[in-house]
This record gives sequence, C-alpha cells and structure tokens, in this order.
Amino acid sequence: MALLSIVLPAYNEEQNIANTSKVLAELLEENGIEYELVFISDGSRDGTFGQIQKAAEENPRIRGAEFSRNFGKEAGIFAGLEMAAGDAVLVMDCDLQHPPQVIPEMWKKWQDGAEVVEGIKSGRGKESVGHKLSAGLFYRIMSMLIKMDMRASSDFKLLDRKVVDVLLGLPERNTFFRALSFWTGFRTETVHYEVQERQFGESKWSFWSLMKYAISNATSFSTLPLQLVTVMGAISILFSLVLAVQTLVKFLVGDAVEGFTTVILLILIIGGFLMLSLGIIGHYIARIYEEVKGRPKYIISRVTENVQGEVLGSWRKV
Repeated sequence: MALLSIVLPAYNEEQNIANTSKVLAELLEENGIEYELVFISDGSRDGTFGQIQKAAEENPRIRGAEFSRNFGKEAGIFAGLEMAAGDAVLVMDCDLQHPPQVIPEMWKKWQDGAEVVEGIKSGRGKESVGHKLSAGLFYRIMSMLIKMDMRASSDFKLLDRKVVDVLLGLPERNTFFRALSFWTGFRTETVHYEVQERQFGESKWSFWSLMKYAISNATSFSTLPLQLVTVMGAISILFSLVLAVQTLVKFLVGDAVEGFTTVILLILIIGGFLMLSLGIIGHYIARIYEEVKGRPKYIISRVTENVQGEVLGSWRKV
C-alpha cells in the first residue's frame, strides 16, 4: 500500500503540535491513507520538540527532528524531504492554515497520475491589513524576479517520490522550495483552498522577514537583479549624454552657466546607482561564498526515538 509522508516544519509551535497530530491522524485514517508525519523543529525556543517527542510516543507513525539552531523554513522543508520515506510527500504548515480537508483530493490526484499537486490559494482568510500588504508586495516582487506567478502559490504541495529525489539531488544549498518544484517541470495538477485561521499562536512572518525572505530566494533562483545593474548603467549613461549635449549647446550659444546644482544632482544619482549596483553584486558574491564553503543546509541535534540515522549534518538515511 502506498505511503504518504507529511512534512511539517515548525518554529515555536508548541501549542499546535498535539492538535495538528490529532487532526491529521484522524483525517488520514478515516480516508484509509497509509501515512507518516515528519515534524522538523527549526531551532524552536519553546517546547516544540518536547511536544513532538510526546506525539511520537503516542503514535508510532509520527517522527521528528530538531535543528541545533534556527536555519529557516527552507532548511526545515528539505530536512523533512530527506527524512520522509513515502511514495508521495506532502509539505504543509504546522499551524493547519493549510487546510487538511483537501489532502484526500490531493492524494486522489496523485493516484490518478499527477506528479506534483499544487495548492492554490483562493483566499488568504482573515489577516491584518499590514500583513496582507506586505504579503502582496512580497509575491509581486517574487513573481517579477523569477518569472512565475507566485501570488497564489504556497509551500502546500504534494510531490511524487521521483520529484522529491530530483530536489534532494540538487547540489545547491540556497534553495527556494516552491519555485524549485515548479522548475522541475513534472506533470502538475492543482487544488484550491482557503487559508484557515490559526487556532493557537501567532504568525512568525513580519514585513521585514518577508522582505528578507524575498531577497534571499530571489537571488538564489534568479539573475534578474544582476541584469538590473546593466539597466541602471544604461540609464546613467543616457542621462549623462543628455546633460552633456545640453551643456555643449549652451556653451556654443554663449549661455554657459556654472551648473553647480546640476553637477551635484548628477553625482548623487550616479553615486546612488553605483552603491545599489555594488550591493546587488555583493549579495551574489556572498551567495557564491556560501555555496563554495559547502556547509550543510542544517544541523540536526536531536531526533525522536523511532528515527534511525545520522544526527549531525544534513540528514542521511541508513
């Protein structure tokens, strides 16, 4: 019988672990789906891993690991993919804002031949105006940079084992899961869902964390920011040519002026472009530096007792 692995990255989700385990277990058992739940505590500062251990003791189909520190959601997802043993692997949020009720539909589409089942948001639920604006800005930036529509996309996906193996075989360490699963190009089906309300806790995403996440993922998946450096250089040259022609004409007609304000503005504009360009190039150099060092995506410090394998470094099955 086919096995479904559900990967659940968690950061300070102590209040949600027990409820999420119970809801998912009951739903999957009611629908006759053989399953395992893989929780990854991303360096949580509360009792998240303790709750994962407790859930694993009560249900042998639940396993988990804890990072030595906070490595980020992307690392949590890929650690879960490494640990998952299923024929299909579903990634979803631990707070159940990704509704479990659509899992049977995603499972059915996979059984019918879909290799990637993409969860598409039809609504974001009840969110503050600030959060909606920051999320909207994040998705607009990401859609522009990586040339795919990210506005309705999410990490809520079901992947066939062959897709998981392709993702785990990628050598890069700076990953962007939702874009990479699109990039693989396997046969994709979609399901629509409404974002659910959190029962416990608060969202860990702020405006600045979303912007940092956007920049990090954009530069790991797209070279467009580097191309913008060329565009800014072309604009500077064009602007300089216009001012040069204007200055030459005034000189020839005997109407030349000192042009102190113009010079200052030109210096500020070109200086701003140069600093921004250096910042973009520097960010990419930092990315190259991180890749060349070859450090693992994450470090696992503890695992539940029902897990076999190496603890330190990126997960490797035994």
